Amino acid sequence: MALGRNITAMTNFILLGFSEHPELRAALFMLFLGVYLMTLAGNLGLIVLIRVDPHLHSPMYFFLGNLSFVDISYTSSIAPKMLFDFFQEQKVISFLGCAAQLFFFVGMGGTECCLLSAMAYDRYAAISRPLLYPSLMSPTVVGMAMTAYTGGFLTGLVQTSSIFQLHFCRLRVINHFFCDLPPLMALSCSSTFLSRVVNFLVVCAVGGTSALVVLVSYGYIIAAVMKIHSTQGRMKAFNTCASHLVTVMLFYGSGLFSYLHSSAGYSRDREKAVSLFYGVVIPMLNPIIYSLRNMEIKDALKRFKKRKKQLLGRDVEEGYDLDSGFLYKDLDNNVTGHPVLHTCDKGQKDEQRMLKTKLNEWSIMFSEDNDSKEDGIPTCRGPLG
Repeated sequence: MALGRNITAMTNFILLGFSEHPELRAALFMLFLGVYLMTLAGNLGLIVLIRVDPHLHSPMYFFLGNLSFVDISYTSSIAPKMLFDFFQEQKVISFLGCAAQLFFFVGMGGTECCLLSAMAYDRYAAISRPLLYPSLMSPTVVGMAMTAYTGGFLTGLVQTSSIFQLHFCRLRVINHFFCDLPPLMALSCSSTFLSRVVNFLVVCAVGGTSALVVLVSYGYIIAAVMKIHSTQGRMKAFNTCASHLVTVMLFYGSGLFSYLHSSAGYSRDREKAVSLFYGVVIPMLNPIIYSLRNMEIKDALKRFKKRKKQLLGRDVEEGYDLDSGFLYKDLDNNVTGHPVLHTCDKGQKDEQRMLKTKLNEWSIMFSEDNDSKEDGIPTCRGPLG
């Protein structure tokens, strides 16, 4: 009922955004637009790469693809509205729009927490139990991902409901660039004690449990790595976890700093800076972090570029038949009905063996023509000729 009374009492909120620095408006707009576009490009590119490359069809990259999707949704819940408001005199957001923004932002944040813990368990299974890894992870990856999304959206639902049960003052100005928990609590005219308790319990239940899973998983990982005798083997094992560990520290560090700070030390500028970091910057950094030292991602990107060049015809000459691998031209470079061997150097042994087999068959087939009519002879060209 309180939510209904709030809706009837007010129809919108006013966001201050970065209005205290009007001289930086254009520069900030270009900066944040660039960051948002890089976030979209990096995460969408990673999703496509994982989808099209069979070498990346493993539990680790299944979770990484979902993490990229969550990052896109996470930052898209706030960035488009923030960019639109840069050139608006009055930055207005409706009451239901504010609730929806908070729900998706908190929900995707909770989902990312759960996904990071699932990825930590995946690394534990891969390093501590390599022989059992496929049987441990393959049947459970979809269930773990669905659990992460369910946990995240329940988090968003509980926290959004607790906030919008409050009675907000007539002064509906939010000193922030989106509808976040702390500035909305500061806008309330009623007691926020219950909402703060709910917020604390949800953070402990979702964030605390996820952090505990991460810590326990890495405890087992460290114990398993220390049993490896070679230094090279230890470094290789740690490198498989380095990207995930950096992401965990960035996300959990900034998130906990924002949501568990004391009300006495609340600072609007500090809160905006922290929110920008974990809401806009971290989703941009994640695909970079996971790609810099990951040889499988680099190799997959090389294969993708090579495949793209092949599809565009950049590495094949005119008249090349992609299905058979042969040109239909004679010695005078005129198109004929005779197949003429002409391959691209793809470095694929099976293709080379197939071409040699066909070459032998054609040598027998056209042996009589070679004795009687030399000008129309189909000739083998290319690396096998």
